[in-house]
Amino acid sequence: MGNAGLARRGAARRDRWPEARAVLALAWPLALTNLSQHLLALTNAVILGWHSTEALAAATLGANLYWMLMAPSLGTALAAGPILAQARGHGQLRGGAGRGWVREMRRGARASLLASLILLVPSLLVLWHGEALLLALGQEPALAALAGSYLRAMMWGLVPFAGFIVLRGFLAAMERPGPALWITGAAVVLNAVLCWLLVFGAFGWAGMGMPGAGLASVCADLLMLLGLLALVARDRRLGRFRLLGRFWRWDAARIAEVWRIGLPISGSMLLEIGVFTAAAVAMGWFGAVAVAAHAIALQVAASTFMVPMGIGQAATARVGILAGAGDGAGAARAGWVSIGLGAGFMAATAVALVLGAERIAWGFLDPADPDAAAAAALGAVLLTVAGVFQLADGVQAVAAGALRGLKDTRVPMLLAALGYWGLGMPVGVGLALWAGFGPLGIWVGLAAGLGVVAALMLRRWWRLSQASRDAVAVAVVAV
Repeated sequence: MGNAGLARRGAARRDRWPEARAVLALAWPLALTNLSQHLLALTNAVILGWHSTEALAAATLGANLYWMLMAPSLGTALAAGPILAQARGHGQLRGGAGRGWVREMRRGARASLLASLILLVPSLLVLWHGEALLLALGQEPALAALAGSYLRAMMWGLVPFAGFIVLRGFLAAMERPGPALWITGAAVVLNAVLCWLLVFGAFGWAGMGMPGAGLASVCADLLMLLGLLALVARDRRLGRFRLLGRFWRWDAARIAEVWRIGLPISGSMLLEIGVFTAAAVAMGWFGAVAVAAHAIALQVAASTFMVPMGIGQAATARVGILAGAGDGAGAARAGWVSIGLGAGFMAATAVALVLGAERIAWGFLDPADPDAAAAAALGAVLLTVAGVFQLADGVQAVAAGALRGLKDTRVPMLLAALGYWGLGMPVGVGLALWAGFGPLGIWVGLAAGLGVVAALMLRRWWRLSQASRDAVAVAVVAV
């Protein structure tokens, strides 16, 4: 390699450190916000687990169905991230002159909100009949009844949560993720207090049981939305965007763009959530203990996943801003730095899960429960498998976030379909039912599917990042 090549490589290495600092400054509040949001569900799971093993199993079934049916709206709301990041980057490319880019960001946020709310209507209708759907899927009647009561209370938080996701995407595009973290943290505290009071009761009141946990989640979702709305309205820099100004105004072209970008995100989420929901349903074939053990492993794996998910969101913002500004090399560098950070974190959590599996499993259970020992033993086994697939899960999450920054969402959806449903679920069911592995087989299949998705996502990002590095400006990927 000549001196010029060595100089370019040295400069590239030096440029990675400022980019790593920029990604981390954006990622850590996003990751903690994700973790706080997950703590809302985790708090419900722990409190309901203390209530009874059946309540924990029912909450798991209900929560999986909830997130699966929320995916179309949530994915569309997440489209606000790359749309607003590229709009801001394009404004910076023009030196921020005029208010054109401010108007574009306002219209993008408004279209994302409307497009998301439209998709919520069918989801709410299905969730109202969650018990009947779970019965049709072969679940035990008692568990289906409990999960149905949980869903009928919790479903009303979908609308404020969709609004919160759009506003969080706006703040990420503005590289102001901190407020969402503090507001979500307050919501976690509110949810924990209300969940305990509403589930178990207080001051002589018997409590509501499962519906109480759902109602507590609705109150937390409302707090998150109202808190961000108040912050954006009071902040002089953010208030000039007037995000809710005439938010009902129909903008067919922008709503079509949101759906064009967001529906593949929804599809990817639906495929991933769907495979874990299918796994929960399959666990139901092995009884309440298997579902409870699955719930433990899933909650822990989902908790660690919040960090690479936050890094992926930071990658969406950084890649989107740089892509909008026409800096192809910078966009490629931002993506690779983010993937490296996500992989490093998940490698560390893999070691922690494998070494502490049994102790972690017992933290979810009441030792006095007669089924606790069996659930803890199986939960520890499943947590060990979860530790094995941590690295793959982190890589695929961050790579998907980087691809979203380029508005590349359709191909990643197809890759997820191939990995999760072409390999993961068939292998898991085959190992569980025909090879005699039982619940363990389901999780081995999930691990295999995640590994394939990670490899495919990484290859896709390598190809697009090479193209963007060689281009004068990043061409926005046609969806």
